[in-house]
Amino acid sequence: MPKLISFNELRQIKAQLPEGSIHRIADELGIDVETVRNFFGGNDYKQGSSVGFHIEPGPNGGSVLLDDTTVLDRALDIIAESKK
Repeated sequence: MPKLISFNELRQIKAQLPEGSIHRIADELGIDVETVRNFFGGNDYKQGSSVGFHIEPGPNGGSVLLDDTTVLDRALDIIAESKK
């Protein structure tokens, strides 16, 4: 199900991830590390893939419509785990 989030919120989530989480998400989901980085605002399309990420300009870095929230959901789970 698509989700609307601000670009700044997405970057804040990435900043909260413990070290090694980008690689962990990539391994668990069977996708390239650069694809996970692209999900959080990176733009390496030589190594990684597009992630169904649509940005509309606006406050807080603009709005991001995520077609698939699997990476976001896994990131939020990892953050929750790290706070226990």
